[in-house]
Amino acid sequence: MDYKDYYKILGVERKASEGDIRKAYRKLAMQYHPDRNPNDKQAEERFKEINEAYQVLSDSTKRAHYDRLGSDYSNWQRRGAPGDFNWGDYVGGSPGGTRVNMEDLEGL
Repeated sequence: MDYKDYYKILGVERKASEGDIRKAYRKLAMQYHPDRNPNDKQAEERFKEINEAYQVLSDSTKRAHYDRLGSDYSNWQRRGAPGDFNWGDYVGGSPGGTRVNMEDLEGL
């Protein structure tokens, strides 16, 4: 899944307030609403994209995850958004951490 810049989709800055996000969403939703653009598939897709962006940016928890994860947000969300970011995808080693042999600790 390609990265979607929700701020760009709504035409707002990253530090936009909730009010600015809501205002931008309402303006774009009116413009691309399927009732105003019957039989226009591009407008329908744009409307869906605008709604998706608003669903994330209007929720402070989702927005914080989106801001922190960036392009990995869609992967995190697709996996069911369990807990927090999986750093295991970005660090070496085996799953579950480093294996320690107790014999190595005897000299301590």
